[in-house]
Amino acid sequence: MLEDKDLLSVQEVRSKVEKAWAAWQKYRTYSQEQIDAIVERMAAAARANARRLAELAVEETGYGNAKDKYIKNILNCDWLPRRMRGMKTVGVLRELPEEKITEIGVPLGVVAAILPTTNPTSTAMYKTLISLKAGNAIVISPHPRAHRCTCQTAAVLYQAALEAGAPEDIIQCVELATMEGIQTLMRHERTAVILATGGHGMVKSAYSSGKPAFGVGPGNVPVLIDTSADLEDAVAKVVAGKSFDYGTVCSSEQAIVAEYSLRDRIVSLLKEQKAYFCTDAQKEALGKLLIQPNWTVNPQCVGQAPTKVAKMAGFEVPGDTSILCCEIEGVGKKFPLSAEKLSPVLALLFVADFNAALDTSFALLKFGGAGHTAVIYSKNDTRIREFGMRMPAMRCLVNTPAPQGSTGITTNVFPSMTLGCGAMAGNSTSDNVGPQHLINIKRLAYTVRTPEQAFEMPLDYRQAPDGGTIGAAGGSIDRSDVVAAVERYLATKGVAVASSGPSCGCSTPAPVKQSVVSNIAAEVVDNFLSQRGKSGGYS
Repeated sequence: MLEDKDLLSVQEVRSKVEKAWAAWQKYRTYSQEQIDAIVERMAAAARANARRLAELAVEETGYGNAKDKYIKNILNCDWLPRRMRGMKTVGVLRELPEEKITEIGVPLGVVAAILPTTNPTSTAMYKTLISLKAGNAIVISPHPRAHRCTCQTAAVLYQAALEAGAPEDIIQCVELATMEGIQTLMRHERTAVILATGGHGMVKSAYSSGKPAFGVGPGNVPVLIDTSADLEDAVAKVVAGKSFDYGTVCSSEQAIVAEYSLRDRIVSLLKEQKAYFCTDAQKEALGKLLIQPNWTVNPQCVGQAPTKVAKMAGFEVPGDTSILCCEIEGVGKKFPLSAEKLSPVLALLFVADFNAALDTSFALLKFGGAGHTAVIYSKNDTRIREFGMRMPAMRCLVNTPAPQGSTGITTNVFPSMTLGCGAMAGNSTSDNVGPQHLINIKRLAYTVRTPEQAFEMPLDYRQAPDGGTIGAAGGSIDRSDVVAAVERYLATKGVAVASSGPSCGCSTPAPVKQSVVSNIAAEVVDNFLSQRGKSGGYS
């Protein structure tokens, strides 16, 4: 039976990629104005359905909560399209008259969009809007546990696109998604680029498909609370970020790192925010529950309410608990809660000083979130910049909840559900991915110089250096010109040198036409030393 499902999925994928590609043959001729009208209509339809689709996502997947999934939806159907307004993606993008270059946007073709179960409707909105904004068609492959809500989101967007004049079949959603079908989608000859959201295996598969791909790494976000921070503001924002959609966002806070001197105050403020502090036994139970032996997150715990997570671990907490807090002593496999948890469970590490806080934050990122996101709460700009320079994270956020800051709600990074982690995480970009990543740029370049004007080296093969000396290229060099040039340069440094050859008398250095071979350099130095005694040394 499994083989039959795979065959049906492969057949469906092949058919829908072909349909999308045929639709793109028409869509690729659309003007920027036509594309923008379609994107605006899709965004408006998504806004009208944002709440319904959020509720459907929670109902189907059991992950997160509707009020926060609604915020994720409006991030992508309200703020994202507003940020894309006026962005040129097709036709002439820029004219650079001083360089005599014209940049032209060229769509890629069919986008293969692999969707997660944690953010199924918001990611569908995001990937569809940026794909069509860039002049592309899209084929969406939903997560099997989020099939219904993802396909309904795609249907809302597709109907709106058709009403705005888009070609039929420009948006496709796979009804029967299996791993075999996903592989077919990623490797199909008509697929131009892959937008992959999912676990490490899925992202690795996308990068191994032979197609251009945008996938992201895991997050293990440290939050450094500095001694200069507004503690009330910092703690309230950490709880707001960590509790957001019950921790399903990969950029959710995973651990507070702070100096021992702040411990009592931070603990008190967390408790005021309805955080529950676990005992040692409860902490151990949570570690065994959340992190599986192979060091992956237990999917049964992802995006669950703190009360439910606690109950699964064998203990009860008050019904109004916002997050679960566990103080730990270090980072690494001896401390399971120092890893990414994708649930409303927050680790706390208290250290001796700021340098130790930097080291611990660095270690958290290297343990499971390299390249992703880090947060600092501070009023000390020197420390903020030191944090930003030191952290192996492509989004270093300042005084903001992590999910909201990383996705562009509270910061000016580009609104996105695909947060690139750069080469250190095996990703093709460190950016928040947007429509600008889904186009190629063609350049119309006019002649501005002759080949002879482009090089300082001689173009004539016969005049090229023979390798016998270093820098003596370009034919014969007038030694007196070189000596004079060096003397003029020394004069600008306050060194008085009696001229031994022709000189323009300038106080600024004249460009030396060729590199100086060692014997010429020696002559200049010898001349300088011999004249030094006559002129009385340095002036």
